Amino acid sequence: MSIRGIRGATTVSADEPDLILEATRELLESILDANETMQPEDIASAIFTVTTDLASTFPAQAARQMGWGLVPMLCSREIPVPDSLPRVIRVLVHWNTDVKQNEITHVYLRDAVKLRPDLVAAQ
Repeated sequence: MSIRGIRGATTVSADEPDLILEATRELLESILDANETMQPEDIASAIFTVTTDLASTFPAQAARQMGWGLVPMLCSREIPVPDSLPRVIRVLVHWNTDVKQNEITHVYLRDAVKLRPDLVAAQ
């Protein structure tokens, strides 16, 4: 068994807790759906980042609401790169799995598809 990283990102229209939690749940559910054998008990940890224009809630709260209560999680801020995409929530999920690296499906939703069009095209 190996530990694999799964990347994902999404965007919200405004810095509102309900929007951030809804978008994060959608992102995590999409990651689970895209990586069919993934179960919360196999998740080693998750790191969430948000752009500096998002500060109203922690994205990890959405994961806890989904039953990820035992998964170690961390929230942080992205570096403020000029002209970068605004209102972005990113996640890096560390997954204990036998799935090969080239079989992992990364998920980019909403305006975040602009961040990694190479990975979105592969979906």
